[in-house]
Amino acid sequence: MNDEFPLGSYVIDTRTGRLGQIMDTHAGYVQLRPPRGGIEWSCPPAAVRFPSEEEIAAGAGEAGCGR
Repeated sequence: MNDEFPLGSYVIDTRTGRLGQIMDTHAGYVQLRPPRGGIEWSCPPAAVRFPSEEEIAAGAGEAGCGR
């Protein structure tokens, strides 16, 4: 990963609007996991950004946020 988005950071997948926690990188993609657990998904690093406090609060309280 890089210094901008370290492992464990919460980010928004800008393609879907979903909040995810960075778990790993693989084959040039960031591996994200929903805040309350679940199936990880892959996202290109260029499609992630840090969330606002409101997005973190909303995403942490909802299973499958952003769907």
